[in-house]
Amino acid sequence: MRWRYILYTEGALLFFFGLTMLLPIGFSFFYQDAGVRPLLYSLAATLGAGLVLMLLFRGPGVAAIGQEEGMAIVALGWTAVGFFGALPFFLAGDHWSVVDAVFESVSGFSTTGASILDDIEALPPGLLLWRSLIQWLGGMGIIVLSIAILPFLGVGGMQLYKAEVPTPVPDKLKPRIRDTAKILWQVYALFTALEVVLLMFGGLTFFDALCHAFTTLPTGGFSIWNRSVAHFDSLYIELVILFFMVLAGINFSLHYQMLRGRPLAFWRDGECRFFLAIVAVLVLVVSADLHAAAVFRHAGEALRHGAFQVVSIVTTTGFATADYQQWPAMSQLILLACMFLGGCAGSTAGGMKILRVIICIKFCYKELFSLVHPRAVTTIKLGGRTVPPDVIRSVLGFLALYISLFALTTIVLAGLGVDFVTAIGAVAATIGNIGPGFGLVGPVENYAQIPFLGKWLLIWCMLLGRLEIYTLLILLVPEFWRK
Repeated sequence: MRWRYILYTEGALLFFFGLTMLLPIGFSFFYQDAGVRPLLYSLAATLGAGLVLMLLFRGPGVAAIGQEEGMAIVALGWTAVGFFGALPFFLAGDHWSVVDAVFESVSGFSTTGASILDDIEALPPGLLLWRSLIQWLGGMGIIVLSIAILPFLGVGGMQLYKAEVPTPVPDKLKPRIRDTAKILWQVYALFTALEVVLLMFGGLTFFDALCHAFTTLPTGGFSIWNRSVAHFDSLYIELVILFFMVLAGINFSLHYQMLRGRPLAFWRDGECRFFLAIVAVLVLVVSADLHAAAVFRHAGEALRHGAFQVVSIVTTTGFATADYQQWPAMSQLILLACMFLGGCAGSTAGGMKILRVIICIKFCYKELFSLVHPRAVTTIKLGGRTVPPDVIRSVLGFLALYISLFALTTIVLAGLGVDFVTAIGAVAATIGNIGPGFGLVGPVENYAQIPFLGKWLLIWCMLLGRLEIYTLLILLVPEFWRK
């Protein structure tokens, strides 16, 4: 472990991260709001910390990054930006405690969308934009963006890319990982700009459209309104956001292929077909359940709210147009299951990922088949290709860790005095990077009532979910440091 190189890299990441504060500072000056001073102080502190690290540990030279070093850089980098990203909130007023500021910041960067704010609309425009921007930065990944921009990270960038990108099998679109990172961010930025334009056609101001586009594409779910998307009460706005939530839940490498003139790439990809099919089925089931239970009098209204909420939860975005805790039990249980599913590998969605679910289903079927035909030699295939045993082992290990950590943290949170339903909903929503859960953290509530230690536990869950468990959990294994 070359700590000198690791700390130098962390300094460069922090310095680059600090520069992103210039955008909300510009909006704060334009609106002349109360966010100018906390954002300026935060900019100075972040740039200063980055410069100190770079000066103290400069001179390591450009070098390839090993797997352990890549995981250390990503884990420490995300922890650092979580704390420095909290500075604008903490410096904004006396009502922000350290844990609340860090919770809001990590929730943003991890694209969870869980909030401790009772009145979101009370924040000045500059801080509202910062709150949205950190979700956009975290969606495709701060490290991936740094690889695309900082030349010296391109040398060992593959290890960083693998440690941050939420997929069991990272796509490499170009021979150079730096070119792959650029392509992913270009597609991401293009879709964001397109959504801004379409939302403005629906009557939103540029600021409103920008903030919601910044939180839709990363499947983050932060809104600048207390009632979330329900504030607009517009079918057009909901359809635009729903469309981009679906796009964000699909592997971005498929979007690149589509933009290159290969639209059939979506159909040829088995994971994408499965994702779209399961979303369609769940939308129909939930909508029918809502209509049958007379939650919404007209079938069109049931379909409108059922479709939006299913897509919002399964893509782990977390926007809300209705209080789904008032829905029938079956619909609530389906939404709880959606929190675990997540979107496709290589998307900005959280959860366990559809690809892992498919591999798990195929593995279970293979085991059942082997019981009937014990001498048969069978393999698991995806897209006509055999899935390597190490990938299967990684997927099964991930699923086992995911469920185990969910159970353990739920028990611990309940032990801190949180009721049963809230504990399950809060952990499922944070480790899956969704945001709203059930109980006291439902779609019309927030996380302010979670106890002090419970908030730190959920902050850890959010980072675990965003970094796909392994990258963060590996730091707790003694052998990682001995090696």
